[in-house]
Amino acid sequence: MILDTLGVGLLGTRTDVFQKMVQYSKVYSSDTSSSVWGHPYLKLPALYAAFVNGVAIHSMDFDDTWHPATHPSGPVLAALLATSEAISKNQRISGQDLLLAFNVGIEVQGRLMHFSKEASNVPKRFHPPSILGTLGSAAATAKLLGLDQFKCKEALAIAASYAGAPLANAATQTKPLHVGNASRHGLEATTLASLGLQANKQILDLESGFGVFYTEYLPQTLPSLECYSWLLGQQDVAIKSFPAHLGTHWMAEAALAARKHLAKNGESLPIGRIKTVVLKVPDMQYVNRQFPSSEHEARHSFQFAACSALLDGCISVESFKGRNISRPELKELLSKTCLEHPLDNHPSFNSLYCEIVITLQDGNTFSERCDTFYGHWRKPLRRADLVKKFHANTTTVLSLEGAKRIIETVDDLERLEDCRVLISLLQGHEWTAKQAKLRNELP
Repeated sequence: MILDTLGVGLLGTRTDVFQKMVQYSKVYSSDTSSSVWGHPYLKLPALYAAFVNGVAIHSMDFDDTWHPATHPSGPVLAALLATSEAISKNQRISGQDLLLAFNVGIEVQGRLMHFSKEASNVPKRFHPPSILGTLGSAAATAKLLGLDQFKCKEALAIAASYAGAPLANAATQTKPLHVGNASRHGLEATTLASLGLQANKQILDLESGFGVFYTEYLPQTLPSLECYSWLLGQQDVAIKSFPAHLGTHWMAEAALAARKHLAKNGESLPIGRIKTVVLKVPDMQYVNRQFPSSEHEARHSFQFAACSALLDGCISVESFKGRNISRPELKELLSKTCLEHPLDNHPSFNSLYCEIVITLQDGNTFSERCDTFYGHWRKPLRRADLVKKFHANTTTVLSLEGAKRIIETVDDLERLEDCRVLISLLQGHEWTAKQAKLRNELP
């Protein structure tokens, strides 16, 4: 999860929305600063480094997804790395410290989601990372900074007042801000709690507290540490193979299977032979866009995922470039496409399916269905493919040697003595003898 999140975050540092947020954040100054990924000479106050790096992670909707539905890693990891660097003058943060705090931040999000039946379905009102990520960031940074039990409660309570962003901003440049703000606000809540700011310590138990975000909210007492089991050990995450809403991955895989009926051995798709394309998908209105006009709308479109996969025989980062979205042949195929919502196709990342039915001009019909795409927690990405994705994402930002060093560092994170080594690599500094010395001799 950490390696994938770093990769999509580094790739995201080249997006327009990230550049806008960096310009915004440069107006702030601080005696303590943290690094902006992919920018060797730019540092910001920890809150704003967490913010812009969090935006980078979600800027292309390429980050991991969990069940119940949220993007768990981005808000937590961006906050932890910014915090680690900001306090490094007074406290050395090891890789094991980072891993433990990361797991705490993920766990808190998972436990909160399991207190509500609504959370199991694809969201309709709030974007989950803006809620859960904010509390996950607070929990993780509180753990990293060693806050006591009482201040940890305050941090979560304060974070709840920062939480929440409407789903209506999905498919826009503002959606990535939800993850950036969750990272920043969780850290800010922890900072305020450490200074003694007080909040309602019962906020996670109340319908008027955390319960405002989810219906049927029923908090429960957690197991004791003696018999505690981590949710991440029971429920893995989904890792995406292309940068778009998770639901579109089912659709793309079904469309790629269907394409084999029409175009083989690298042949072009015979669009003129196609009469209609019917997509049988769950009722998820914010992923229903027949003619997306921007990369962010295309990332939230069942229709675009299906037609792009049919047309090109693949779907990738390049698929969402403006020149590909505006192709006349793609628009022609989109005009032949419609959605259906079968009653048995529930909007849950754990049970949904996508089916494509293509009818030709001569009346012939064929269909393909995807119940579990490659990268879903039931069919996890192989290690080699995860590393391949990381390389593809990061070599647009870093050197091949830099990308290789990050993989080695993350693989050996439990034995890393000082997280500044990883942070330096993420900035984009070339690996030098000076850094090798830093790795081995940090005080």
